[in-house]
Amino acid sequence: MDQGNTAFILIAAALVLLMTPGLAFFYGGLVKAKSVISMMMMSFGALGLIGVLWVLYGYAIAFPGAEGTLFPWAIDGGALGLSNVLETPEDAAYPPLAFVAFQATFAILTVALVSGAIADRAKFGAWMVFAGVWATLVYFPVASWVFNFGLADDGSFAYGGWITHGLQDVFGVGAIDFAGGTAVHINAGAAALALALVLGRRVGFQKGVHVPHNPPFVLLGAGLLWFGWFGFNAGSELAADGTAALAFVNTIAAPAAALLAWLLVEKIKDGKPTSIGAASGAVAGLVAITPACASLDPIWAIVLGLIAGAVCCLAIDLKFKLGFDDSLDVVGIHLVGGLIGTLYLGFFARGTGLFMGGDASQLIVQAIAAFAVLAYSFVLAFVIGWVIQKTMGFRVKNEDELAGIDTVVHGEEGYVLSDGR
Repeated sequence: MDQGNTAFILIAAALVLLMTPGLAFFYGGLVKAKSVISMMMMSFGALGLIGVLWVLYGYAIAFPGAEGTLFPWAIDGGALGLSNVLETPEDAAYPPLAFVAFQATFAILTVALVSGAIADRAKFGAWMVFAGVWATLVYFPVASWVFNFGLADDGSFAYGGWITHGLQDVFGVGAIDFAGGTAVHINAGAAALALALVLGRRVGFQKGVHVPHNPPFVLLGAGLLWFGWFGFNAGSELAADGTAALAFVNTIAAPAAALLAWLLVEKIKDGKPTSIGAASGAVAGLVAITPACASLDPIWAIVLGLIAGAVCCLAIDLKFKLGFDDSLDVVGIHLVGGLIGTLYLGFFARGTGLFMGGDASQLIVQAIAAFAVLAYSFVLAFVIGWVIQKTMGFRVKNEDELAGIDTVVHGEEGYVLSDGR
């Protein structure tokens, strides 16, 4: 066993886990002051629930072994409760449980990302039901499509489910998604759009009405997300080597460029660059580089960041033109950014991209992967959300939304200043 790589994976897992509290700060600062606890609790609720479900059966669905690599939905009964991964084989590079822990943090974060689309108006209990069902029916299977590891017939360690390994059999190249552009960001963004449609618009929804109550929280959250993202991207190599180093550098370059591009577009469009724009631009660049971090030269990572920052800055206004209330721009940043990063590889992936010595095959498989995940996640999220809304109710009453759902749902206030405390 390689103790260095084991330590690397465990540290990366801890970094990714930190992203969920970072997301809570990022989202919490963007909502109303009277909704901050509700918003942050949805992230922490996902952390608790998905952490348990992952151990019970999530890993068994996401990583069913070689038999499941080419099938859309499979489960390894021996992995229920992690019973068959407790021991470390003598020839293993790292303990299987290290990989289990690393992938658990991905599942937690992906579910938490969805919550940003329904800020200020969702019941916590209904959110928890949605989170558990969506993770079971959508995230765990999609993770298998992309990340599933299993032994090939020749005994070698095969990578990928039908999106990667299966498409390679058909097109000669598999879809590239190094750290989760499809499985995490497109997946979460599509589900966010579905829930925004199910729950409807907030009271008084229009441009300029709902403003962030705490920009410092947003900047703190973005900083924690960026810090954790090094574990997300570089850690996906599962080894402290040159590929991890490339992913690390690109995780600096792309979001830095996206931050600048967002601020420039914001300055041209609105007259002023904002702190919220800086934070959002960095996150947009991080989203876009996620699938591509190990497959781009750093100069092309900068170009990707510039494109993602500019396009996502413009995309967040689509909700006002199209009339859906994606409260915290999960669609504009994660869905659009994930699509940009995934499709960009079809042109600029090292060795296989259309402009990097390859042909159109890479672009075709990238598009199949992106839109298959988008459609699957959107349809199931809409159905799950609709059923919850029609049965137990997903949205709070309008009067509770206006009064502030922190006190209504959780019996707490984010800021208690009136009595001198």
